[in-house]
Amino acid sequence: MKRKLLRLLGVVLVLASCTKQNVKQQIPDEALKGDAAIDASAVQQTIQGFGGASILAWQADLTSDQRTKAFSTTSGIGMSILRVMVPTSSSSFAAEKPTIDAAKGFGAKVVATAWNAPASMMTGNHLNTASYGAFAAHISSYNTAVGGVYAVSPFNEPNYSGSGWMEATATEVANFVAAQGNNCGAPIMAPEPFNMDQTFINTYLSNATAKANTSFVCGHIYGKTPYNLGSIGKSVWMTEHYTNSSISGDDWGNAMTAAKEIHDCMNSGWAAYVWWYIRRSYGPINESSAITKLGYVMAQYARYVRPGYSKISCTSNPTSGVYVTAYKSGTKLVIVIVNQNAATTYQSFTLSGITVSGFNRYYTNSTSNLASNSLTVTGNTFGINLTGSSVTTLVSN
Repeated sequence: MKRKLLRLLGVVLVLASCTKQNVKQQIPDEALKGDAAIDASAVQQTIQGFGGASILAWQADLTSDQRTKAFSTTSGIGMSILRVMVPTSSSSFAAEKPTIDAAKGFGAKVVATAWNAPASMMTGNHLNTASYGAFAAHISSYNTAVGGVYAVSPFNEPNYSGSGWMEATATEVANFVAAQGNNCGAPIMAPEPFNMDQTFINTYLSNATAKANTSFVCGHIYGKTPYNLGSIGKSVWMTEHYTNSSISGDDWGNAMTAAKEIHDCMNSGWAAYVWWYIRRSYGPINESSAITKLGYVMAQYARYVRPGYSKISCTSNPTSGVYVTAYKSGTKLVIVIVNQNAATTYQSFTLSGITVSGFNRYYTNSTSNLASNSLTVTGNTFGINLTGSSVTTLVSN
């Protein structure tokens, strides 16, 4: 009897050992499921918006129809940022106002960049130190003439040598902003370097007065993959980029490249993404005034992730080829998903810090633009099938 009991005890111990091994083996299996974990209690950056530029010195103004298509959240892309140029001549100021007023009417922020100061204030491509006050007065006069802008940048890509516009070192940009930043009529955004050059940005911010006079940091990502600038004490805006000027805005592959780029900017902790020309053959609106595939991809973010929303913690790349960012405003949750896979891909989600009962779903792919349906959520987990090569936005209801 004792031997039988010992044998039984041995069997139980073996089974228990096997069970423990099985539990341990299940842990990596769970991790391989690719859940996108969203934690609404872990708040990251405040989003300022998505937009594009209208530069009258080089391109005709947007028409009324094009303005609506750019900025409307119901019939357009839903852009919430317009970038414009500060002209070198005050006689050109008034021409900027119609599109600026229209953008503001849709609730968009307007930011203005000076490519050059008036020629009398420059020697070659450099701003004269003695003209700092006059240049600030010129920018302030522009701000007044157009009815006020959200922010101004006194230099565009000052580190881009041979560009044909004002060049300056980071120290020189900082010196101007330290001396005259409070006299430009609007908050300062700077230093707006080419290549989102962190050394340039850090050198600029090392001037304590310039930093204090700067509302937010901005730059362009030509030749640079979006990255986190670290704890610089300022919000970061990406204020100019385009992917390929020789490819139509309706090229789906290029539109998907832009979708991933926007994801990367948001995932890097940046607050804004601004495309180059709003209307261009390769832009979000083409020369025939039609919203392009690129425009609809931008709308997947711009229409639903509005200024003031907070980006929240989210698994960025939960499944191969799938990229996710999440945002909230109060009890509203917005999730944007880029599926680079050619095939339909199932993606599961877990939610914490927020409760939702369902989502309105909007998606754009090579054949559909902002197509919509809805789904119900029970509990804190759910999953969806993502259309192959698509961008999907989930908006809680």
